[in-house]
Amino acid sequence: MILFQNGDLSVRRLEQEDAPLLVRWLSDPAVLEYYEGRDCPHDLERVQTHFYESEEEGLYRGIVQFMGQDIGYIQFYPVGREELTEYGYADYTGKVYGMDQFIGEPQLWSQGIGSLLVGGMVKHLLEAEQADLIVMDPQCWNHRALRVYEKIGFVRSKLLPEHELHEGEWRDCWLLTYTPAH
Repeated sequence: MILFQNGDLSVRRLEQEDAPLLVRWLSDPAVLEYYEGRDCPHDLERVQTHFYESEEEGLYRGIVQFMGQDIGYIQFYPVGREELTEYGYADYTGKVYGMDQFIGEPQLWSQGIGSLLVGGMVKHLLEAEQADLIVMDPQCWNHRALRVYEKIGFVRSKLLPEHELHEGEWRDCWLLTYTPAH
């Protein structure tokens, strides 16, 4: 089932038969440099544990397709109270969603596909999930991702020092927020 379509890009639900795709993408050092870290390659067992056995309430996991080809992964979820407090939104009463994604085919990077993906997901979260706020927390050094997100309308809201362990180091991240214009 297609969750949404944005031009030649669509997102469908992650299925069990997608596990080999995730293994391929998450064992590629080029992809891992930006997602999970090159010191964390995924084999089939790790993919099963990470993507199929762990259940989080409200978490949607999807496969990104471009022109009918599976090219990446995306997930979105309602942000929990602990994260909201860390982000400075402890008293926020609206619906807050987080999202994470990657394009697993490096030859497709820097071609506008990320903008189609993030823009389409933002539209879906606003319309179908009635999100009041959307957040992401990319690492500060990931300038390509930051450009894509800011082009869509995300703004840097808060520096999160030593927020994510990546390749053996605690890395600073930006809290990015998207607030719809009402």
